[in-house]
Amino acid sequence: MYIYLPIAEVSVNAFLLLGLGGMVGILSGMFGVGGGFLMTPLLFFIGIPPAVAVATEANQIVASSFSGVLAHVKRKTVDFKMGGVLLIGGLVGAALGVVVFNYLKSLGQVDLLVKLCYVLFLGVIGSLMFAESLRALRKSKQVAVVKPRKKRGLVHALPFKMRFRVSGLYISIIPPIVVGVAVGVLAAIMGVGGGFVMVPAMIYLLGMPTKVVVGTSLFQIIFVTAFTTMLHATTNYTVDMVLAVLLLIGGVIGAQFGTMIGAKLKAEQLRILLALMVLLVCAKLAFDLIVEPSELFSLGVVGGH
Repeated sequence: MYIYLPIAEVSVNAFLLLGLGGMVGILSGMFGVGGGFLMTPLLFFIGIPPAVAVATEANQIVASSFSGVLAHVKRKTVDFKMGGVLLIGGLVGAALGVVVFNYLKSLGQVDLLVKLCYVLFLGVIGSLMFAESLRALRKSKQVAVVKPRKKRGLVHALPFKMRFRVSGLYISIIPPIVVGVAVGVLAAIMGVGGGFVMVPAMIYLLGMPTKVVVGTSLFQIIFVTAFTTMLHATTNYTVDMVLAVLLLIGGVIGAQFGTMIGAKLKAEQLRILLALMVLLVCAKLAFDLIVEPSELFSLGVVGGH
């Protein structure tokens, strides 16, 4: 059943969109990511303009993340205090990102920017996560004793410390705010929840326990992406509500299944699966940019007028 998307100005199979939303919802529940890093490129691939995909996908992330958070709240694996600190930075970053997005859209360069950002960030983050996950997986097989987390680091040396009891941390609030700002900018420019950056940052930079990271990441993602959607809808009018509703329905259902699947897998297994998924999407986007030089040329011409 094909339906017409008025803002995107294309016709798309409704069941395909529901399926994509469900698949991304599963990822959201499993990994603590909004799923936009996968959904937004997939929308590119089926003909949705990048500017519309970015703005609309942020709306779908809100629903799938909210659905996932509910499941984590029941298991008491959400650090609301840490989530609030991350959220402060996230809102500031989202506002900055929308300003940059709108400026580049006015120059006709936003589509190219979005795709290049995906290739860069997914390639770097995916490679780092994959290497770290392999090391963690080998260590878990070699020894059964769990090594204690490092007691000291940059997050402990900086001022403005705060105690996060759920995470068992007493650290400076500066690093979480900086992480939040970075994720907010990515949410606005790339149409992602930023979980693929936030999750590894929370584990390796802030030292949070993996069991708390997923729920806390989703909690922050809800509000940042909702704010981003509102800014896109009111400033550049690229949110397609028909597309958003179909993705939303699939995402809410999928997130519940993803949470159940994630609870049965080990932390190391979750991280390596997420890393592989990130690298696959990066490879596909990079391949499209390389084999379609005419598209890059046409974008450059548009920007020049």
